[in-house]
Amino acid sequence: MTRYPEGTLMILITGATGAIGRHLLRTLTAAGEPVRAVTRGAPLPGADCVRTVRDGLAGATGLFLHPRVAGEDAPAILAAARAAGVRRVVALTALNVGDPEEQQPSRYAGDRNKELDLATRDSGMAWTCLRPASFAGNAARAFGPQVRAGATVRYPFRAFEESLVDERDVAEVAARALRDDTLAGRVLELTGPQSLTHGEQVATIGAVLRRPLTFEEVPAQVAAWRLTVAGLPERFAGALMERYERHLAAPQHPPTGVVDEVLGRPATPFATWVADHADAF
Repeated sequence: MTRYPEGTLMILITGATGAIGRHLLRTLTAAGEPVRAVTRGAPLPGADCVRTVRDGLAGATGLFLHPRVAGEDAPAILAAARAAGVRRVVALTALNVGDPEEQQPSRYAGDRNKELDLATRDSGMAWTCLRPASFAGNAARAFGPQVRAGATVRYPFRAFEESLVDERDVAEVAARALRDDTLAGRVLELTGPQSLTHGEQVATIGAVLRRPLTFEEVPAQVAAWRLTVAGLPERFAGALMERYERHLAAPQHPPTGVVDEVLGRPATPFATWVADHADAF
């Protein structure tokens, strides 16, 4: 583990190969910031790599904490970070953190958003909680295999509507929060710039790819089964379908404008995300 001179800003990233962490790592290293990453895989370019969070705390001044990494141990990890001299923590949680636990699909994939959010605000360090809406990348998981296979997308609840947020925007906000004292003590609710229904998401993908796509609505049970075949936990798939059904009457998590406020530019539109990730479709 590299030892940095006293007074150097050094940020420890958990979930460094995940949807947000990999973009955060790229953002910080491109800015020349010393970064330490928790990973059990191959070394990551530009980062000093360690195996566990506790291995990386010595000399760290900032911590980006992922809810799946923290799990039930969030209070203990944060206490160890504070004791090691970490001054600032940015926690990744979710906009649905206040929903009943059984209604939070990501809990069935291992995330402990509620526990991390609370522990972070009680940590005694300068803190920022990021609460993003659903990631734009979820559209690739839901629709990508079918778009690659043909011109018809079969999925439930055509009218379900939400404002998908670009993972790169979340990472850029995280980088700002890890280096900017003005964001300390804030809960940042991060969304995309517009709400889109499932049907509109598929139409946007087709327009960007210049391929006419048809949305065919199917029962929730069929979609849940397909998700489990793809490797997702059965309870996750069931909770996700229930979330869609609960929020058919109005958009879930409509745009907040917080990304625009923090970054000084508009949040990235879903169409731009699709164009930049066309290989996913």
